[in-house]
Parts: sequence; C-alpha cells; structure tokens
Amino acid sequence: MASLVAPIPLLATVEAENAPIVLSGVLLTLVVIYLASKLGAEAAIKFDFPPVLGELVAGVIVGVSALHLVVFPGSGLSASNSGIMTVLQSINHLSPATITSVFESQSEVISVLAELGVIVLLFEIGLESDLRQLKEVGVQAVVVACAGVAVPFAAGTAGLMMIFHTPAIPAIFAGAALTATSIGITSKVLSELGRLKSKEGQIIVGAAVIDDVLGIIVLAVVASLAKTGEIDVVNVIYLIVSASVFLLGSILLGGIFNESFTAVVEKLKTRGNIVIPAFIYALFMAFLANAIHLEAILGAFAAGLVLDESDARNELDELVKPIADMIVPIFFVTVGARADLGVLNPTVPDNRAGLLIAAFLIVVAILGKLVTGWVVFGLPGINRLAIGVGMVPRGEVGLVFAGIGSASGVLDKPLEVSIIIMVILTTFLAPPFLRIAFGDTVEPPATGEPSSEKIV
Repeated sequence: MASLVAPIPLLATVEAENAPIVLSGVLLTLVVIYLASKLGAEAAIKFDFPPVLGELVAGVIVGVSALHLVVFPGSGLSASNSGIMTVLQSINHLSPATITSVFESQSEVISVLAELGVIVLLFEIGLESDLRQLKEVGVQAVVVACAGVAVPFAAGTAGLMMIFHTPAIPAIFAGAALTATSIGITSKVLSELGRLKSKEGQIIVGAAVIDDVLGIIVLAVVASLAKTGEIDVVNVIYLIVSASVFLLGSILLGGIFNESFTAVVEKLKTRGNIVIPAFIYALFMAFLANAIHLEAILGAFAAGLVLDESDARNELDELVKPIADMIVPIFFVTVGARADLGVLNPTVPDNRAGLLIAAFLIVVAILGKLVTGWVVFGLPGINRLAIGVGMVPRGEVGLVFAGIGSASGVLDKPLEVSIIIMVILTTFLAPPFLRIAFGDTVEPPATGEPSSEKIV
C-alpha cells in the first residue's frame, strides 16, 4: 500500500529521495541503542552497580571500540565501517556517495537526540535536588562541597598543563570533569548501610547536591570557553557571573512562577496537563541559557530546581521518569559509543601518554575528594574518611562533562577516554570502599527513613 505521507527530509542537506533511508538508519540505530542500554543496565544491576554505568559500557561495546554499530563521523571510521550503514547498503544498493550522505545525516539526528537526552537528564537532576535540603544542611556541607570542587579542579587542570603540556582549554575541561559527585550512587549506598540520616550521611548528601549545582555552573563556563577557543579573563568573569546570576535569579523568581504553574495546571483538563507545561518551561529555560551564551543544560537544571518547589512536584517526578527512560539512554550509549578505548592500548607507543593521563586523573579524582573529609570542623569524632569516600563517585554527572566535551571537539581521544575511565573506576570503587569506611556494618534504617533513593 502506498504511503499516505510524502517523505520529508529530516535535514535540509538530505535529498528528498534519501530521506526514507535516513529515517531507516535512525530507527535501526535507536533499536541498537535501546537494546544495548537495557541489556547493559540489567547486567549492571546484577553486579550491584548503577544502571548508568551498564549503559555506558554497552555503548562502548556497540560503538567505535568494538562492534561498530553506533559510530559517528570524526571517529576515524567511515560509512563503510558502520554495521548499520552496511545493512542499509545491502537493502537499498546505494552508491558510496549516497551512503556517506545518509551516514552523516543519520549521525546528526542521533546527536541531536543525545543532546535532548542530556537536557532532560539535567531537568530530572534538578527535580531531584531538594532546595529545602540545600537550605538546611548548613555550613559544613557547603565547605565540603567547595573543597570537593576546588581541589580536584585546580590539581587536575594544573597537573595536565604542567606535567602533560595539555593546552589550556582541554585541561580546564578535564579539570572541571573531576569536580562532579554522583548523589544517586552515594545515597543508595548510605541508605543500604542505614547511614543516610547520620551526621556523615547528611553532610555527604548535602555536599553532593551543592557539588552538582557548582559543577553545573563550572560546566556552563568551561563549555562556553570551548566555543570561543580562547581564555579571556573578562569573558571568564562574565560567564561565571552570568551563570551564577542566571541560576540564582531562576531560583529566586521560582516562587512567582510556581504560583502561575499551579494555576495553569489546575485549569488544563486534557492529558499532559502537568508534564507538557513543565517541559515548555524547561525547554524555554534551556533556550534562554543558550541564547545568552551559556549551556542549555544550565537552564534545564534551573527549571528542575524551581519546579521541585511546586505543589505538583511528586506527580511531576513520576511523569518525567518515563520520558527520561526513553531519551536519556541515547545520551549515555552515544557517550560510550564515541569512546575509542583503543587509544589506551599499551602495546602502541603513542598510546602510553594517554595511559599516564588516565592514571593521573584517577589519582586526582580520588585524592581530590578524600581531602574533603578533613575540612569538616566543629564535629569531634566525625568519620572523615567516610565523608571523603562518599564524595568520590562521579557517575552520570561526570559522563555529562565527557559527552559535552566530546561533542564540542575540545577533548582529543586520549583525554576523553581518560575521563570516561576515571568516571567508571571512581563509581565502581566508591560503594565497596564506603562500606569499609563505615566499618562494613549495616544499621537498620531510622524510623521513617526510606529504604532506597531515586537514582538517575
């Protein structure tokens, strides 16, 4: 039966007759991505690791490092190396020039979907970052968070520039990737140990939330620097101030917006009366941030923080989850797919510098967070080692840095892969070492304490 809808090019650069083939490539790529993400996440759960790491490893397997199913131009591979393009070639008998055009267009579509995925991810993280908790954790968590951002950022950036002679912009980006802390992973382990409501647990969780806020500001600044390709002190100051003002202004004006949001939600009677207005706000905030030369993810994160205070927060959390389940895995799988682990092959002499960089980043990532336990003051008997270890895992936020750095072209392959290896190892090592730091004892949860936490 003939199609009722004429084929419309997905991109302006695609000829009309190739549009259905591009669509076929996108659909087949999404099948591979979703299958890989689900298998990877399920395998990770079996070994008591975060699902996001399973999605990342699955991406590595289907990407440039192994199966060549999800590959992108610029990775060193061409259309002829792509398994999906090979399938399309055999079905449609395309010329080399046509299959190359289809490959580039299909990759652009997947890249845009991945960008939307990270915007939704940061919106969800904002929804899960409780502003009330931020106000209540006190000075200790703020001090721990600031140390946890400043020490690894300064040590990583300076070390890469002085020891490995890395150019300033990539070094700053890699240093920024060391600042993140995964609140989801740490919260899960603390809950399992019955330590979530302990002094250490409260400081860790509060500091991790503040860490995320500071990290997103740092990311907005360094990603904007990457676009200009140069360091201008005036521009850096402008970016820091504008990112901070944008985030704080969004939060301060959030109360006014929440009243309007609640009124709109109550008047709408059709499906999507909560989630559609929420995403309109999140996407508009992302656009606004991008329009003033900040990163779109900062706007999405700010929107999540604001809507976390709304009356519809709990229902909105549940409505956003299935959307995130559909779009966020595209981001994580493509991050893994772009990572060429071959650059860390020690048998190739040119790769040994990359291995040294990876080792350096891992050491700085661990030590830079461990020291945070020793900046706590006024609390005799506090378990400083546990606080430091609890700040170590990078998780999904670290992958956001790697993904944006890769997409912007500011990170070369050895540095990008080194960041991903750092994220994987710190996230894998933190749960068992946190148990050891607490003496490997499991206390029953306090009355009213939840047995599990939301994990991105």
